[in-house]
Amino acid sequence: MSKTINEKLAIVQTKFKSKKSRFNSFGKYNFRSAEDILEATKPYLLELGVTVVIDETLIASDPFPILKSTATISDGTNAIHANAIVGIDLDQKGMQMPQKFGSASSYGKKYALGNLFLIDDTQDSDASNSHGKTTSKKPVLSGEALIKAKAAIKSGKFTVADVQKKYDVSPAVLKTLK
Repeated sequence: MSKTINEKLAIVQTKFKSKKSRFNSFGKYNFRSAEDILEATKPYLLELGVTVVIDETLIASDPFPILKSTATISDGTNAIHANAIVGIDLDQKGMQMPQKFGSASSYGKKYALGNLFLIDDTQDSDASNSHGKTTSKKPVLSGEALIKAKAAIKSGKFTVADVQKKYDVSPAVLKTLK
């Protein structure tokens, strides 16, 4: 009996292992890249008769570009998708514009794949490393949450102060909310 796409994905999710083969010398931690994750999935592709692809779409450009990365596993008939939303920091120092987009693209791909394959980000130093900055216990306002917050403020449902109580809002994003 042939396995369903859900069963095939469950096999990958439960057997999948991807080493953190990269090292960030600035933050002094190991991490895995999207390429590492894709390489680790290759043994399952032929075995299960599936493909994995990643698509990216620019979903917003104002106040800053926002990319939606979609990782898809398909058996040719059925597919399962997982998304990640990433903002591009146009004010990032020390990077050329293509590097800013490339960095956000890589990050989005990695987290879309992580969502698809249920990679536990709490074990990933890249996800928990503060890079020398003070961390907030509140989530950062970005992506879909930013879009929803803007709509709620515009409709009068919430104030900027309400949003700041729930989210860590950067100065650049704060300007766009006012």
